[in-house]
Amino acid sequence: MSKYWYMANPSKAIDKFFGAVGGDGGDDADDKEKAEEEERERQEAIREAEERRKEKHRKMEEEREKMRQEIRDKYNIKKKEEIVEAAPQEEPNPLMRKKKTPEELAAEAEQEELDDFTKLKNQIETQVNELKTQIEGKCVMQ
Repeated sequence: MSKYWYMANPSKAIDKFFGAVGGDGGDDADDKEKAEEEERERQEAIREAEERRKEKHRKMEEEREKMRQEIRDKYNIKKKEEIVEAAPQEEPNPLMRKKKTPEELAAEAEQEELDDFTKLKNQIETQVNELKTQIEGKCVMQ
């Protein structure tokens, strides 16, 4: 567009000027619809870009895994099997998670320090205590 486009199109220049000043005032609904449509298109574009990015990284990881397998085959190395435990679902926003109390933190630290035998012993003791309370609840003393 030339520097002096308004000279070639005076009617467009007048429309643009009066539209900027105030115009007829009936464009509010159209502006809102256009803004909503643009926002939907923007969100869709962001979603599509994210999908393309994820697909790109998935393909790259497949290629890396193929290369790793070739190296394992070449040097006769067994693949380490990762034991994937059912991890609890992470909250979408880690900043919004519930903060742990000092008692909960102390209990977790204590659980980590216990060895397997102590954990088993504690588990059995709690089960025995539960059974004891159930039996006492069913027995009636006269």
